[in-house]
Amino acid sequence: MEHGEELIERVHALLAAPRPWSITQVGDPVLRGTAEPYDGQLPDGLLRELLDAMFRHLPGVGVGLAAPQIGIPLALAVIEDVADVPPELAAERERVPQPALELVNPVVTPLGSRYHAFYEGCLSVEGLTAVVPRHTQVHLSALDGGGRAYELELSGWPARIAQHETDHLNGVLYLDRAEPRSLSTTDNYERFCAGRFAAKENARG
Repeated sequence: MEHGEELIERVHALLAAPRPWSITQVGDPVLRGTAEPYDGQLPDGLLRELLDAMFRHLPGVGVGLAAPQIGIPLALAVIEDVADVPPELAAERERVPQPALELVNPVVTPLGSRYHAFYEGCLSVEGLTAVVPRHTQVHLSALDGGGRAYELELSGWPARIAQHETDHLNGVLYLDRAEPRSLSTTDNYERFCAGRFAAKENARG
C-alpha cells in the first residue's frame, strides 16, 4: 500500500487533472485489490475535495464511482442517480431517484433471498455489458465524508448500484458475477437485446 505522502500527492495530481477523468480500465491491478479502509489517510479538506470531484464526474457518465476506478486504493465511493429514464424502464428495473450518497468504508448486507437480473455496464469495462443477478434489497452501513455513520435499506436499482460500487472496493468487477452468455458490446445490446430483456426478466419470476 502507498505511503501517506505518495497517496496525498496522487490525489492532488488527480484533482489538478483535466476532466472528465480517464477511468482506470480492467486489467489494472488497482481494480483487483482490496481497497484500504479509510482511516484519515487524507487531510479532511482533501477528502472533501476528492468526494466532491467524484460527484462532479457522474452527470451524463454514470451513477456511481469508486476510488479504485480513479487509481486511488481507498474504500471510498459515491453514488447518485436522477433516474432519468422512460417510465416503463423505471418500473421494470425498480429504478427510482437515489440522492447523493458518500460511501466511506461501506458494508452491504443482503436482505432476503430475492434476486433480479439485469444488464449492467461499468466505466472500467468500456464498451461491454452483461446480465448480472443482484440482491433486490440490501442494508448499507457506511460513513459520510464528515465521518458520520449512517445506515440505510436500499431496494431495486439503488441496491444494485450500492452492490456494484462496493464490489469495486473488494476487487470484484461485474464481469465476475455476470451470466457469461449474456456478454455483449453496448452497440450490439442496443441493436439486438434492449427490446427483449423485459420478457426475459418477467420469465425469471
